[in-house]
Amino acid sequence: MSTDKAVSVVGLEKSYKNLKVLDKIDFTVPKGSIFALLGPNGAGKTTTIKILTTLLKPDQGNAQIYGFDVVRQPGRVRELIGLAGQEAAVDHVLTGRENLQLIGRLRHLPNVDREVDALLDQFDLADAADRRVATYSGGMGRKLDLAMSLLGSPKVMFLDEPTSGLDPQSRLTTWQIISDLAASGITVFLTTQHLEEADQLANHIAILNEGRIVAEGTPLDLKKLLPHGHIELDFTEGRDLRAAADILSKYKGQIDEPRQILVIVTDGSIKQMTGILKRLEDANIVVAGFAQKLPTLEDVFLSYTGKEKAEENGHEN
Repeated sequence: MSTDKAVSVVGLEKSYKNLKVLDKIDFTVPKGSIFALLGPNGAGKTTTIKILTTLLKPDQGNAQIYGFDVVRQPGRVRELIGLAGQEAAVDHVLTGRENLQLIGRLRHLPNVDREVDALLDQFDLADAADRRVATYSGGMGRKLDLAMSLLGSPKVMFLDEPTSGLDPQSRLTTWQIISDLAASGITVFLTTQHLEEADQLANHIAILNEGRIVAEGTPLDLKKLLPHGHIELDFTEGRDLRAAADILSKYKGQIDEPRQILVIVTDGSIKQMTGILKRLEDANIVVAGFAQKLPTLEDVFLSYTGKEKAEENGHEN
C-alpha cells in the first residue's frame, strides 16, 4: 500500500446517459498537501468529488483514498474522509453545539462532547455555540460546516467550493482555516471557481475541462505554460488610446475603455516592447503609464478552457 499518496485516481470515467462527464482522468494527491481541481461549470468537478467520497460509483477506472478502493472498500474510505459541500450542511433549527453533537453521535465517536468543545474553540464559535444556527452569518455557517466535517479527525478533507457566496473577509478567514488544516497534516482536496484562491492555497492544481485533465502542476508550473505575458499601456486621452490601438493593430491587443488601457500580448522580448513604445513616440502619442505583466493563473485557465466556458452558468456536474 502506498505510503505517500492520499488520493490516487487512474482512468476514471463517468457518464450520465449520453453525456460523458469524466473521460479517463488521472491524478494523485500527496499526503498533507492542498490540491485544487479547477474547471468551468459542468466540467465534472463535483462528480469527481462524489466518486472520491463514495457517493457515486464510476463507470470505469480506479480511485483510492490512502490505498483503500472507493468502490470495494467504501466503509474504510468514509472513516478517513470529511466532506463539506457547496451548501453548508447544517440544521438551522439546532444550535451550533447541537449540530456538532448530532454528527458526532451519528459517527459513533467516543468523547463527543470533548471533541465538540475543541472544534468550537478552534473555529472561534464558542461564544455562539448555544445560539440557533439560523442566527449565524454566512461565514459562521461555513465555519460550522467545516468543523462538522472534521469530527472524527479525517485524514483527507474534501471541500467543494468552500468559499462560494462568502464575503471577502469570510473568504480570507476560510483560506486561513484551510492552510491550518494542511499544516496540521490533513490533506485538502478542494474545488473552486476563485482562481486567486487556488493560486494562494494549492500546492498542486489540475484543470478539468469537458471531462478531461487539460493542464496540471504547481501554480508556477501552470503559469510557465504561457511563457508570453502582456503589457498594459495607460493613456489619459481616449483619442490617444484609440489611435494607439490602430497603430499597433498587428499585435493581439485589447482596449479596456473604463481604465483607459491598451493590453497587448508580447513575446516577452525587450526588443519588441521598446519597438512598440518607439512607434507610439514617433506618432506623438503620449503613454501615461507602462507595465509588464507576467501570465496569471486566470490567463492559463482561460487559455485551456476557453473564455466562453468560464463565463457560462450551466449546470455543474
